[in-house]
Amino acid sequence: MRDQDTVVAPFEDEELDATTGEFELSERQALRRVPGLSTELTDVTEVEYRQLRLERVVLVGVWTDGSQRDAENSLVELAALAETAGSQVLEGLIQRRNRPDPATYIGRGKVDDLGSVVLATGADTVICDGELSPSQLRNLEQRTKVKVVDRTALILDIFAQHAKSKEGKAQVELAQLEYLLPRLRGWGETLSRQTGGSARGGGAGGGVGLRGPGETKLETDRRRIRTRISRLRREIKGMRTVRQTKRSRRSRNAIPAVAIAGYTNAGKSSLLNRLTGAGVLVENALFATLDPTTRRATAADGRLYTLSDTVGFVRHLPHQIVEAFRSTLEEVAEADLVVHVVDGTHPDPEEQVRAVHEVLAEVGADRLPELLVVNKTDAADEETLLRLKRLWPDAIFASARSGRGMDDLRAAVEARLPQPAVEVRAVLPYDRGDLVARVHRHGEVLSTSHLPEGTRLHVRVNEALAAELAPYEEGRAVPAGA
Repeated sequence: MRDQDTVVAPFEDEELDATTGEFELSERQALRRVPGLSTELTDVTEVEYRQLRLERVVLVGVWTDGSQRDAENSLVELAALAETAGSQVLEGLIQRRNRPDPATYIGRGKVDDLGSVVLATGADTVICDGELSPSQLRNLEQRTKVKVVDRTALILDIFAQHAKSKEGKAQVELAQLEYLLPRLRGWGETLSRQTGGSARGGGAGGGVGLRGPGETKLETDRRRIRTRISRLRREIKGMRTVRQTKRSRRSRNAIPAVAIAGYTNAGKSSLLNRLTGAGVLVENALFATLDPTTRRATAADGRLYTLSDTVGFVRHLPHQIVEAFRSTLEEVAEADLVVHVVDGTHPDPEEQVRAVHEVLAEVGADRLPELLVVNKTDAADEETLLRLKRLWPDAIFASARSGRGMDDLRAAVEARLPQPAVEVRAVLPYDRGDLVARVHRHGEVLSTSHLPEGTRLHVRVNEALAAELAPYEEGRAVPAGA
């Protein structure tokens, strides 16, 4: 978490390109996957976890409830996730079922149809729009003869590519290992071989003269992963302490906190850049930024407050991600106001809002004051905007790209900031300019005037600052030597 020491004024349209993190963006795009040139170990069990090599993929979804449009939107989102991970989507298939097949996800008969599509398109990976069990993964791979990846593994792969900070990398690795641990048996049949002795009781890796005590490769891998998970949890716990210390420092200074939350690629980072000139990376991709960024901003009445950009959400966000990023998501739960950003160009913005509310409820942020902001209004059609205005009459409609609605957004945020509790009228001597400055930074100045004996202020401040102003209240004698 980084705090900006100086307040950056909002910038004009022509300066927008300079604050989209283009240096980081060019660095990210400097190394891209080239289809057909990836070399993978023949025995994938020799690596700690299976590296995803997404190149030419076929998407598969199971439609269990909702409308056909909902199922198609979900598969379109899966395609966007796959493309963000660096793959080329060749085909998308949806099957209508009451529930996913426990053995093969789509049913035995449909697996043969899927195999035919894989063979016809030349795909090397199948991505399923759901979380698969180890047996489902193994059965699908055996039948289709290509690698099978589920939605959770795909999102984890994107997070692994985009994490930059030490905390972000540790959180992603923890989520990956927790996902991998129960699925070790599904990654290959050679995991039953031995790594020292023989399989206990003469299992598949044993034989005449090899029976006896020993540890299987599977047991060794599980032990190593559990050890690494414990170490990562200790590291993240230490990082959480640092984050809590920064939050408590801001609380002592009575600086209100505003958290920008929303669906991935809704424009949260662009909004933060537009409001504060933060220079955060902006890319038209899902989960482009994972590491939270905090910047200071100044309200029209002179008060300071912070704006924090947070990790984006998505429907069916893996619980491993929510747990691993809990310390980061707590930044939202500790805020005084949540600015909930919605993509006005998305085909189903109502579903976006529902998915975000689900995650906010998981981290205890569902009871906080919320300001809904419909972004990208410059690219949305008028019919959609009219429908959303009827649906959310109190929302702010804005465009971070063009700057439309930014003044309304700033005013709405400042109006919802918590008001200091104590109202004070005081006359401060001119040699107490430091106290006047603190009142302007941390309080709400209702009126000010200059008298021969000092600066007359009518302000609302917190209790600590009110105690410092008490000796100078109107009608009270100024203490000697003050």
